[in-house]
Amino acid sequence: MKKQILVTGSAGFIGSTLTLRLLARGDDIVGIDNHNDYYDPAIKEARLSRFYDHSKYTHLRIDLSDRDAIDQAFKIHRPQSVVNLAAQAGVRYSIDNPYAYIDSNIVGFAHILEGCRHYKVDHLVYASSSSVYGANTAMPFSVHDNVDHPLSLYAASKKANELMAHTYSHLYNIPTTGLRFFTVYGPWGRPDMALFKFTKSILAGEPIQVFNFGKHRRDFTYVDDIVEGIIRVLDRPAPINKAWDSKTPDPGTSGAPWRVYNIGNNSPVELLDYIGAIEKALGKTANKELLPLQAGDVPDTYADVQDLVDEFHYKPATSVEEGIGRFVKWYRDYYGV
Repeated sequence: MKKQILVTGSAGFIGSTLTLRLLARGDDIVGIDNHNDYYDPAIKEARLSRFYDHSKYTHLRIDLSDRDAIDQAFKIHRPQSVVNLAAQAGVRYSIDNPYAYIDSNIVGFAHILEGCRHYKVDHLVYASSSSVYGANTAMPFSVHDNVDHPLSLYAASKKANELMAHTYSHLYNIPTTGLRFFTVYGPWGRPDMALFKFTKSILAGEPIQVFNFGKHRRDFTYVDDIVEGIIRVLDRPAPINKAWDSKTPDPGTSGAPWRVYNIGNNSPVELLDYIGAIEKALGKTANKELLPLQAGDVPDTYADVQDLVDEFHYKPATSVEEGIGRFVKWYRDYYGV
């Protein structure tokens, strides 16, 4: 059955990919994006051009921090479901520009929650992040582990989103589901991310900066796998865990209609091996500048996705070699390299 769905960040990397999938299955989509210049807005316009004129798509160029504009969007379009992917991204950027994260990720998310409350939304799905695991070292990261020690303001803002959503689920019985994404990559990605930077520099014969001497591991997750997970979760509002016990609280579920899930490849790859896959796809060797771990970064990420498997019969499966191959093909076509 088709739905009226609000997608924030619809000109973004994940948001535009999700919007295409939802339109293809017949949903009516209202997209919100502020088109900011955190990275080159031209790629946002190019992503948007793939569906901007679609008969079932409506685009709103507004900012989540604009309370009145967000309220009007809910009032006029009355979405049944909301997928909130708009946020100020980036771990290191949050160290130098903290207010950008407060305005977008905290204030903006509050406006989305209020819209869901006042206009009776059936289900809110929102992007959290693997960064919430912060100082945790037990691997793989599980949603049933405590995550009270974030290492960056970006991570703290995503943890705050989960807490804010829980409050609204508890007070107003709004089903909310948070998805902790693990290092998303693929075609139409963000130019500020490592895959983009490495590819550009290697093709230009320029050195690449490899932090933590290339030894840290990431659970790299292909964008189409992320989107498939979002859609499966979106179509089933978060249930109450009737067995939830306040004496031994489970951090991943609740007595309210609130859940969080990891979406990761469940197969961490060392950064040097990731770079090796890029080199193979490009047919060129990188000149590597090995550097220490950066402030705010964590050494490793590794997603426990058992809940996703058990409840949605789904697990991301695209290999790094396959995903990087697709990205490199797209990159060469898009930039004419």
